[in-house]
Amino acid sequence: MFLARLPLSDPGVPDLRSPARFLAWIARRQWQSLGLGVLWGTVWMLAQGAVPAALGLAVQSASDHDVRGVLIAAAIVLALGTVQTGAGVLRHRMAVSNWITAASRTQQLVVRRATELGSQLSREVATGEVVAVTSTDVEKIGSAFDVLARFVGAVVAFFAVAFVLMRTSPFLGALVLVGVPVLALAVGPLLGPLERRESVQRARLGRSSALASDTVAGLRVLRGIGGEEMFVRRFQLSSQDVRVAAVQVAKVRSLLESLQVALPGALIVIVVWVGARQVVDGELSVGQLVAFYAYSAFLVLPLRTFTEGAQRWTSAYVAARRVVRVLRLDREPSGIMPETGTESYAAATLFDPGSDLRVRPGLLTGVVCAEPDTAEVLALRLAGFGPGSDDVTLAGTRLADLPRPLLRRAVLVQDKDPVLLSGTLAELFDVPRSGRVSVAAAVATASAVDVLEAVLDADGDVEDPMLARVTERGRSLSGGQRQRLALARSLVVDPDILILDEPTSAVDAHTESRIAVALHQARQGRTTVVLSASPLVLDQCDEVALAVDGRVVAVGRHRVLLRDEPRYRGVVTREEVSTP
Repeated sequence: MFLARLPLSDPGVPDLRSPARFLAWIARRQWQSLGLGVLWGTVWMLAQGAVPAALGLAVQSASDHDVRGVLIAAAIVLALGTVQTGAGVLRHRMAVSNWITAASRTQQLVVRRATELGSQLSREVATGEVVAVTSTDVEKIGSAFDVLARFVGAVVAFFAVAFVLMRTSPFLGALVLVGVPVLALAVGPLLGPLERRESVQRARLGRSSALASDTVAGLRVLRGIGGEEMFVRRFQLSSQDVRVAAVQVAKVRSLLESLQVALPGALIVIVVWVGARQVVDGELSVGQLVAFYAYSAFLVLPLRTFTEGAQRWTSAYVAARRVVRVLRLDREPSGIMPETGTESYAAATLFDPGSDLRVRPGLLTGVVCAEPDTAEVLALRLAGFGPGSDDVTLAGTRLADLPRPLLRRAVLVQDKDPVLLSGTLAELFDVPRSGRVSVAAAVATASAVDVLEAVLDADGDVEDPMLARVTERGRSLSGGQRQRLALARSLVVDPDILILDEPTSAVDAHTESRIAVALHQARQGRTTVVLSASPLVLDQCDEVALAVDGRVVAVGRHRVLLRDEPRYRGVVTREEVSTP
């Protein structure tokens, strides 16, 4: 029955030119299930719309004392009820399938983009915003596809009923044919305010979720500085802003829902009054009047479906706008993707014109920044993140002109504070890799054998260290243990160019020395950049660059710079440098 297997093996490449095009793209991706839903929705609605004719026939037959006509009308009502029941079950089944499939596809796209961006995502979008997108917005998009089958069925049934009414009484038919669209359009002016208010509520909800996420993540620090109550008050104020925005949305929605009852009711009153006058004048029979009344009562359902569809698709449009914003982040720039995808940049030079740093291929290059904040910015820029990164060149080609997947395979950056997701150690090391570096070799290079043993002891339920579990964000590990596991993970990937930002800042001197020596040996012939001010690490580097005010001012071996460059010596040894 065209029901999708979830999760989808491939959610596809979305059309992100606009929220409307994104929603249309989702519809095209599941056109078969949508088509079935529309089919059953139309049959279900038409079966309901045909019941008034059968009731009118029954009443007229009864008034004419026609027993056979009454029996025929009863049989028709029974048949229509059976069709309506079966079509209703199938329509609901397809509606739920379309809802879940659209929501799942959207969620998979967002998760896939978040995975591709990695730590860059949190620099572009607040964590709480991503949580809100994958929960609230995804649900609203799915809900819009749920109502689609009923909406199309309502349109078809409306025109079918209008045709029957026109055949029976042109005046009443024209009244319904004109009145229903007018009533439907009457709610149009409310859709704009609804969209604006939902956008405001959605933005405030995202900020509130982000504040809650940041507060929970930094709870230990907040308690340490006595700032817990202050952040709780901030969250309370933020929650109140969300509540106020939700009330404003509810006001418009309540008005819409009241109009769903009041407007069709007004139409029924008018149709019944006009029909009763025509019966009195002899233009309609009693059976026809009953049918007209039943038709008018039935038209309440299409009308409510019209306004419900407008409301849900307005909400879906607002949600799609948020989803598209996340999916557009760091999109693959224009460029030709190599056919093989195996191009190597092991012999390529990486050059940053912003700092004048030139990373020569095959060397372990140390970078010492006089200003600590410069190191993180420079590390990210070399990997293609942040302002100025587009002008960085790799083998003479601007990073902005390289296909993003190719760049991600060639250059890997490890943050100063790497993130370890919860899961087993096997899952931690389940990353794209060249196959040249084994997990055991990477763990040994990162001097992390004892970390594996510590994780195994903490788990206690397994014997294989790879099956031991790491807690969320590695909170059960010390900072040095997390750094070493993250370094091992980066070494397993074995990229052409590896950029490490303070990879040993949280380990003791003996461990740092072992890592520095092992790293130099393990990365022989591979390009590695280490941003650090540690003499133990810098002494193992083939070349060291000193950056002052974000610009490289000296390049050489560690010991030479230590002897000849006072500014370098001041940063590395922390000694005071007197200015002449």
